[in-house]
Amino acid sequence: MYSYEDRMRAVELYIKLGKRLRATLRQLGYPTKRSLVSWYREYEQSHDLQVGYARSVQKYSAEQMQVAVQHYLDHDRCIASTIRALGYPCRSVLTGWIDELHPEVRQRIVGRAPQVLHPWEIKSAAVIELCTRTIPAQEIAQKLAVSRPTLYNWKNQLLGREAPVSMKRENELPPVPDSTELQRQVEALQQDIRRLQLEHDLLKKANELLKKDLGVSPQLLTNREKTLLVDALKHIYSLAELLAELDLARSSYFYHCAQLRRPDKYADARVAITDVFQSNHRCYGYRRIRAALGRRELHISEKVVQRLMKQECLVVPANKKRRYGSYLGEISPAPENLINRDFQAATPNEKWLTDITEFQIPAGKVYLSPLIDCFDGLVVSWTIGTRPDADLVNTMLDAAIATVVTKECKPVIHSDRGAHYRWPGWLSRVHDAKLIRSMSRKGCSPDNAACEGFFGRLKTELFYPRNWQGVTIEQFIQIVDSYIRWYNEKRIKISLGSRSPIEYRESLGLAA
Repeated sequence: MYSYEDRMRAVELYIKLGKRLRATLRQLGYPTKRSLVSWYREYEQSHDLQVGYARSVQKYSAEQMQVAVQHYLDHDRCIASTIRALGYPCRSVLTGWIDELHPEVRQRIVGRAPQVLHPWEIKSAAVIELCTRTIPAQEIAQKLAVSRPTLYNWKNQLLGREAPVSMKRENELPPVPDSTELQRQVEALQQDIRRLQLEHDLLKKANELLKKDLGVSPQLLTNREKTLLVDALKHIYSLAELLAELDLARSSYFYHCAQLRRPDKYADARVAITDVFQSNHRCYGYRRIRAALGRRELHISEKVVQRLMKQECLVVPANKKRRYGSYLGEISPAPENLINRDFQAATPNEKWLTDITEFQIPAGKVYLSPLIDCFDGLVVSWTIGTRPDADLVNTMLDAAIATVVTKECKPVIHSDRGAHYRWPGWLSRVHDAKLIRSMSRKGCSPDNAACEGFFGRLKTELFYPRNWQGVTIEQFIQIVDSYIRWYNEKRIKISLGSRSPIEYRESLGLAA
């Protein structure tokens, strides 16, 4: 008995392999050919299979049982005539009803005839005649007035079960088939074995070269993929065998052979893409890589860049799931949210964003406090330390205030509601520089989304892909500092016309 899942798996694989019974049974190890065909016919008619096997159970009422038993008693107690007259039930069911309602009717007396003992000489002669017989075994048993099984039991007692029954001479053996017919059968079997071996080798090579599943049907492959399989196996099998098994035209095979021998027109592009990807912290996707190639006067489409990156296994690390964070509460009144999720700025030093993020490496914890300009995403200033204290944020703010040239410039500095931005040292610096404070709402990180986005890019491109085992805190701080400088000076931003923030300001004639 096979479950519903086993039957559905068998039918789906049978359809996937082009309705080939042998290949399906060889891969699954079950069921029989007849069962698989019947499952497929049922699936073809109703597009589904029965959840369980239906069992027909015929039930009879008590009244029907009484009528059948009474008819049996009234008509000479004949079971066969009762079944013919009523049309029900079967002999075993009617017998059970009679035993249940009238057990006295079917009383039996069991007796046994006395056992006839045959001497050893008669048994020996019978066994010799059985093994060297010229007449059927039934006639030998009738001569001795015994049954045929008794005759074979004597043979087992005297010679053992392993002794053959027939001991005829060699000239009485059946005639040997014609040698020509045997040769034809051998050749047919050899052809079947070679075809099955070819099918196995094709599936194995498809898994090795094309990374296809072992259950894939070769007919579903593209002509280019079929050509690769033929080239890999043509030193073992003839070209005609391979083309016939893969259903590939001879002209198509030679066409793709010529295409594969042609030099790769994207050879230089592959080298350039790999260089851009490796030299930019392995974080550029196909859009920024295409923009970087354009700066090298190498113009190709985005789809070609995508395909070449896939072929060269240049994969950008995926985002890591964020850890849970909780809001600890307010310690003093907060200013109004002046930014209100509007992170666009017409001029530099109009809107500043700041926050603190944590890096946890085997050597310890490191904290980063940057200040981001909404005009172009430039990191105006930053401090990196091992403690998230007041000195971390105050030093960063002092460096940012030093970049403001004109006194008329009064940036809006936006932060979350952390305690770092409510301490007296921070408040006095903001007041002396005549900055305008703005804070996010309670426990609402999207209100500071632009700064959070910078943290996400930094960790995705630099922190998560690497193993920091054996890296000291001092080395890690230098690596983060180097990344931020690269971010400002070289990292391409599509929104800035494929320029870095500093290059963008220089193109506008602004001081970086």
